[in-house]
Amino acid sequence: MHDEQDSGVGVGPWAGPWPDDPRLDPELLAGGDRRNVVDRYRYWRREAIVADLDTHRHDFHVAVENWQHDFNIGTVVRTANAFLAREVHIVGRRRWNRRGAMVTDRYQHVRYHPGIDELLAYAADTGLTLVGIDNLPGSVALESVALPRRSLLLFGQEGPGLSEPARRSASLVCSIAQYGSTRSINAGVASGIAMHAWIRQHAARPAEPAPVVST
Repeated sequence: MHDEQDSGVGVGPWAGPWPDDPRLDPELLAGGDRRNVVDRYRYWRREAIVADLDTHRHDFHVAVENWQHDFNIGTVVRTANAFLAREVHIVGRRRWNRRGAMVTDRYQHVRYHPGIDELLAYAADTGLTLVGIDNLPGSVALESVALPRRSLLLFGQEGPGLSEPARRSASLVCSIAQYGSTRSINAGVASGIAMHAWIRQHAARPAEPAPVVST
């Protein structure tokens, strides 16, 4: 059942004989594809989209602390999908508000860790460098730092920022330059800035394959 459909976008039912392609979903071919996906994935099964994304995901991971049901996590997941992060890690509570993710969590791998120690163990096992993003004394300006290719970008919560154990555990802490009166920006905004900084340093501009469209 494609409950992510949005009647205002996408394409209608397939016109003409159906393509012989196992990646395509008969229900979408028959009823149209109104999902929030790029054109190349029109009519594809969700599992086929995830499998294709897995062939070219980037080397960075994203982690966010969730001790107080942070409402920004949905935005972090959606942004991670947009920049094709390898995985999103949620440290703390497993429950989070998925509304902000706009169903992108269906296409993005999400892993849960009960605490920072488990996240550190995962990073050590997989060769990831933990990079905290927070405006803390002694932090390095994100605009000037060379991010490790295999980075695990870690974000705290709205207000308190990174927890003390997370601050101590990070190999590097980067700050985002701010010029107004507020002392902080939320994790959703910070994650987008930091992920794009990694993209600018390590990722090529994506090619745009021909979409599957009805003729």
